[in-house]
Amino acid sequence: MAPARTDSPVDNESTVKSTKPTVYLLDTFHPTAVKHAQSLFNVILPSHPQHSEWREKAEYLLIRGSYLTAEDVAASPNLKAIGKQGVGIDKIDQAACRERGIKIFNTPGVNAQAVAETVLTLAMSVARQVGRITALQTAGEVVPKEKCSGLIISNKKIGIVGMGNIGQKVAKIFSGGLGAEIIAYDPLLPMDAWADIPHTRASTLEEVLQTSDIITLHIPLIPQTRNLIGYPQMQMMKRNAILINTARGGIVNEADLEQALKDELIFGAGLDCHEQEPPTKERYEGLWSTGRVVSTPHIDRGRSRELRNHIVVRPAASQEWFVGW
Repeated sequence: MAPARTDSPVDNESTVKSTKPTVYLLDTFHPTAVKHAQSLFNVILPSHPQHSEWREKAEYLLIRGSYLTAEDVAASPNLKAIGKQGVGIDKIDQAACRERGIKIFNTPGVNAQAVAETVLTLAMSVARQVGRITALQTAGEVVPKEKCSGLIISNKKIGIVGMGNIGQKVAKIFSGGLGAEIIAYDPLLPMDAWADIPHTRASTLEEVLQTSDIITLHIPLIPQTRNLIGYPQMQMMKRNAILINTARGGIVNEADLEQALKDELIFGAGLDCHEQEPPTKERYEGLWSTGRVVSTPHIDRGRSRELRNHIVVRPAASQEWFVGW
């Protein structure tokens, strides 16, 4: 377990008191967030001598990137609630928690703007081949502007798969700033969702894939969405289509994506999520060598200074954690 951050005046070794609930932090968080959490709870940081006892003692956990397996849950007889930074809770064994009645708190919507801006960044970078050009120049090659080509993304059709908080922000950015036509698909939302956003509601995923210039994914990774976008789906897309995944690694079949790019089925892809995180050259050299991918190590989840405090603190700050228990 990584040591607790100490570059802010937080209380790293505070004595556990009985007047406030005790929360174990399984990951490192920004010092300002830790300090705020300490004002509400007895906080046990990874550096605390008692931290290794969290399975035996913890009633409340706060996590960022750690996995919580069924074995962890079974070994935690006192566990009542888990706070998770960000939206995704796929690193937590939800079935084991449901069986025990353990509540899971995430932070939906907090990082929606940050993710939407990452979608725009990736789409523009792929469209203008920024990654390929930068790599060539870094390698010492002179790249004349006459050899640079790309796509214009204004006034194009943007396909949004998943109409939650992030999808809504993406729709507003692309329609408001780039004059995009929005087509959206979400089988779980009522037909009157997004009443304030001009869009076409697709009845099938295939409709989005076949008609969109940019397809961006904003859905959770669950058994039904694993490998949702594979080679057959990419065959449906326009040859100049751009695929963006800022949701979760595993939704896009990466081997199929590599082959589709080599076969020039689509123009390119922007990935902020990978099956292996952080992505490495050993794993992704084949995909990256196509020159059609812009790849970032999951930077969209509120890493800006403006967001990082709020997104970390929000689960821990909720008095719902312990009221009535």
